[in-house]
Amino acid sequence: MNRYPMFNPQVLISFVAVCETLSFTRGADRVSLSQSTVSLQVKRLEDLLGCPLLERSSHQVQLTEEGERLLSYARRIIALNEEAHDALTGVWRDGVLRLGMPEDFAVPTIDLLAVFSREHPHLRLDVSSGLSADLRSAYEREELDLVLVKQRRGQPPRAARRERLLWLDSLAHPAIERAPVSLAMFPLGGLYRDELCGALDALGMRWRIGYCSGSLAALAAASAAGLGMTLLPASCRLPGHRVLGAADGLAEITDFELALYHRDEAPASTAILAQRLIAYCHLEA
Repeated sequence: MNRYPMFNPQVLISFVAVCETLSFTRGADRVSLSQSTVSLQVKRLEDLLGCPLLERSSHQVQLTEEGERLLSYARRIIALNEEAHDALTGVWRDGVLRLGMPEDFAVPTIDLLAVFSREHPHLRLDVSSGLSADLRSAYEREELDLVLVKQRRGQPPRAARRERLLWLDSLAHPAIERAPVSLAMFPLGGLYRDELCGALDALGMRWRIGYCSGSLAALAAASAAGLGMTLLPASCRLPGHRVLGAADGLAEITDFELALYHRDEAPASTAILAQRLIAYCHLEA
């Protein structure tokens, strides 16, 4: 059994109308009820709570302290009631779009996503960021609808472009000059690990993992600070980085790409967002 009496949403709607218009007459007009009906509804609310909610005079209506407190709750109850109705009756017809993307694209694409969201007000965006391997696995399990990932070339996506990578080291505290060379890299399963370790093996240089993180921003900062040499997208280069290359015995890495995936049967809204991400990232279909 309920410990507390339940609020009637229709009564709360009438109460909010009177509060916002400061008039029983105008409030009744707003909710298409008679003034006497609205007055009775407010009186029932006051009886239910055991306190006056409105102070009435011949010229105006004012909220009591309790009325002001109830007004905030009433608006929230009405909004939640409408949200539940819309969610369960299909008014939010576009549902949820589950988008996955690498960490370094989550913030730069915010404005693009904001414009898209305003054009699709009934669509909820669920955005996941993380390692590309994890995002691709989630997509294959159909836990994501649209993904932007970094991958080795050869896996046919909807659209892709080459991902330019740089060998990065600290300008002030270069790891490549140490023995063994300290490396900053993603955890097992992360991109670029094999290339990073393989390059030093080919040079006959001893190495150790000095810093490991699943965060792209953290790896970039760690490398610039001297925690380890790394291999990252060119966009991650910081002022504190030294770029290594052929003079250091390190060849250019060209077999990675930024790729976008979505399914053939995806809703129109997913296809629209995909095209905008393709244009933003300068991907080629």
